[in-house]
Amino acid sequence: KKKKMFTHIRTSKENKEVVSQLTRKLNLGTENYVSRIALTYSLSKDRVLDIKNIQNSSGKEYSNKVLFGDYIDYYVGMVALHYGIHVSDKDLGKYVKMHIDDGLSLLNDEVASNSNIDGFDFLVEKIENSLISIN
Repeated sequence: KKKKMFTHIRTSKENKEVVSQLTRKLNLGTENYVSRIALTYSLSKDRVLDIKNIQNSSGKEYSNKVLFGDYIDYYVGMVALHYGIHVSDKDLGKYVKMHIDDGLSLLNDEVASNSNIDGFDFLVEKIENSLISIN
């Protein structure tokens, strides 16, 4: 019998407003897109988060389908690979949630320190910096 993957992710209460503000400010699409960017941005920092430090789940709730669309296997795969766990691991959803919350906080700090930021320019800068660090 195949183990069931998590079906919903809830951000922290603090990040409920953060994701709305970032969505308006960056203008990159709906909140789920900003949450996807937050997840991958957090993972790009190459830090392992401690599950004991998981934040509350009183914020915005997303179903898997809304959050990841047709790309859930890729996002879940990145998190599983990062932690060396199987995609059916019972804690996988917690790690996804932690990296979304972490990424939203990181993005919020960066956007707050640059009031003229444009979402497209912001992404291009991050991608360019990542490509430079690979070379």
